[in-house]
Amino acid sequence: MSDAFPALPADFVFGAATAAYQIEGAHDEDGRGPSIWDTYCREPGRIEGGATGDVACDHYHRYREDVALLKELGVDSYRFSIAWPRVQPTGTGPANQRGLDFYDRLTDELLAAGISPAATLYHWDLPQALEDRGGWRVRETAQRFAEYAALVAARLGDRIPRWITLNEPFCAAFLGYATGRHAPGAREGRGALAAAHQLLVGHGLAVRALRAAGVAEVGITLNPDRLLPATDSVADREAVRRAETLHNETWLDPLFAGRYPRGEAEAWGPMADGSWREEGGLELIGAPLDFLGINYYRPITLTAAPHRDPDPVTRTATDIRVAECARDDVRHTTMGWPVDPPTFTDLLTDLTARYPALPPLLITENGSAEADTVSPDGRVHDTDRIDYLRDHLTAVADAIRAGVDVRGYYVWSLLDNFEWARGYGRRFGLIRVDYPTQQRIPKDSYHWYRDLIAAHHHDRTRHHISTAQHTGEQAAR
Repeated sequence: MSDAFPALPADFVFGAATAAYQIEGAHDEDGRGPSIWDTYCREPGRIEGGATGDVACDHYHRYREDVALLKELGVDSYRFSIAWPRVQPTGTGPANQRGLDFYDRLTDELLAAGISPAATLYHWDLPQALEDRGGWRVRETAQRFAEYAALVAARLGDRIPRWITLNEPFCAAFLGYATGRHAPGAREGRGALAAAHQLLVGHGLAVRALRAAGVAEVGITLNPDRLLPATDSVADREAVRRAETLHNETWLDPLFAGRYPRGEAEAWGPMADGSWREEGGLELIGAPLDFLGINYYRPITLTAAPHRDPDPVTRTATDIRVAECARDDVRHTTMGWPVDPPTFTDLLTDLTARYPALPPLLITENGSAEADTVSPDGRVHDTDRIDYLRDHLTAVADAIRAGVDVRGYYVWSLLDNFEWARGYGRRFGLIRVDYPTQQRIPKDSYHWYRDLIAAHHHDRTRHHISTAQHTGEQAAR
């Protein structure tokens, strides 16, 4: 590969990622029911600018145009999510065939373009009807999730090789049920901890359903954080210890170490009684996986802090006596996130050391929100994003050289999109979307990523030819 690009293994998979509610639009078409995000967006003050995902990038109607852009980009794989309320409008019962028809068309369009589909079953858009019955706090939702997984796999499992059960359950549980920053907007303690557990139970049940359907690969996507103490003080290091339980061990320990987090009592006190857990839960949650998806954007620097509310009944599950610290030694994206690529290498190597049972890794999201503008020449010269992507891919290459088994990388995101509570004010895409006209404008980062993939494919072909020639020479001897 050219010296201008990070050196990655010959069989490394390059992709791009999106999520249903962030791009599809068509919120009330072809039988789709309301999700918790449809409801949340309509609550005053929840979303910057009062935005909704009603139209977003209109991908539901423009998917052929977007697949053509993926083909020109040259990706090996495309990661998208399936909207549960499009398949089951109320989260139960038979499949809405018109909803499945859309994903059927999208899958066939990708395959015709030579792109391998990778489907995420849950990227936060829970059917509102299930939230009305308890949402992720109750086991019924986990059971309904498995039924939904079976319906989707029965229709698409013959053509989609890679399946992800959940995307970032940390956000679904703790931003959704503890801080209220994401849908459904709850602020609870026990409810959030119960949601965290039931999300993992739903994952385990969905793995069973997908295995029964005979799909090729099954995994889950987490967003483990690289947590750094603001100082070397005992208090700050203990704060990081508590945050490890919240951000990382709540998910990684049951999935890959056969236990619940050892630091629960220290992090949550009386709330951590585990009353929502059932016998056999760890065996269900810890079923073997084919890969683990990792989403990573930035490190988090923490310092010790008192509880915002000392009442153990009313405080939320995320109030673990820590506070995030700003950094002035690095660049920040427009999300306010520090850019520190070596921490990505550190995270990957540390995860592998701490969890020997980890399956191969896929980077399922990585990217940056930047202050993109259209220049007089009609292009978007997003050099900061190019630097971010190059440096983080280099960090992945460094981790691989250190022995971490990383098989692929999906950039976030293909398109500018609805950025959850931030509305449309943050742009992560390789392609700029002019929302009033829905015009797509590939940015400079799109062309950079296209050239990187092309160079890698060229080197892959040379590697395969060289390997075949060597094998032939050995046979001739």
